[in-house]
Amino acid sequence: MKVRVGNIRIGDASPLVLIAGPCVVENREVVLKTARVLQRACAKHRVPLIFKSSYKKANRTSPHSFSSIGMGEALRILEEVKREFDVPILTDIHSPEEAAIVAEVADVLQIPAFLCRQTELLQAAGRTGRVVNIKKGQFLAPQDMALAAEKVAVTGNRNILLTERGASFGYNNLVVDMRSLAIMRRTGYPVVLDATHSVQLPGGERERSSGQPEFIFPIARAGVAAGCDALFVETHPRPEKALSDAASQLPLDQLPRLLTEVLAIDGALRKVRKHAQQ
Repeated sequence: MKVRVGNIRIGDASPLVLIAGPCVVENREVVLKTARVLQRACAKHRVPLIFKSSYKKANRTSPHSFSSIGMGEALRILEEVKREFDVPILTDIHSPEEAAIVAEVADVLQIPAFLCRQTELLQAAGRTGRVVNIKKGQFLAPQDMALAAEKVAVTGNRNILLTERGASFGYNNLVVDMRSLAIMRRTGYPVVLDATHSVQLPGGERERSSGQPEFIFPIARAGVAAGCDALFVETHPRPEKALSDAASQLPLDQLPRLLTEVLAIDGALRKVRKHAQQ
């Protein structure tokens, strides 16, 4: 199945898509700077871009962690990115009441992993008619995502993406099983590999999550080799200063090299497939 986000096609042998941006809307400067660099890099590599940033982080390890600059202000900044850079926007929703409001700005409504079984949330997202990206819960088997997708599909909206972001292993660790991409593809919906949340160490620093960003590149390469339709990467000009997921975001200046590597793998995979069909 192919899903359209504006002029971008995802799935059904369409070109690899990049979903990228800072974890959360911290301020206008960081968001616009990141969008500018991403747009240039994607234009150079001819990669379709969907800009991602959460207007609010509703799930934080500590009650003292940064959550949002405010829904209205964050959405205005995302709307500015959409207008200035002519890119689709992806952002999270956390309650059914948020769906219609956020859909006025966002082209893709993302269901956070911990909320992927929430029926009312999924159906509220589906009723907006926007593309719905469902992140696989760390506690779910990949085949269970078929039912999460069905909760959206019963609203008449089949514009659905399914995202792998690692499975809970316990002891502040996640494991990424690349079989998950093939299993979720059996649903018929395009699949996404989240290369940055997959390197998180949840609660690894007691009051905040830690991470192993040195594994972003190998996980991204593996996901593309496994045939994901889109690659999800959280990136920040200075990850060490980020207000959320500082330990797992990709430094923005490394993004062009990541694109070079994954596109080489994607190109080789497409050649193999084409040869096999001849």
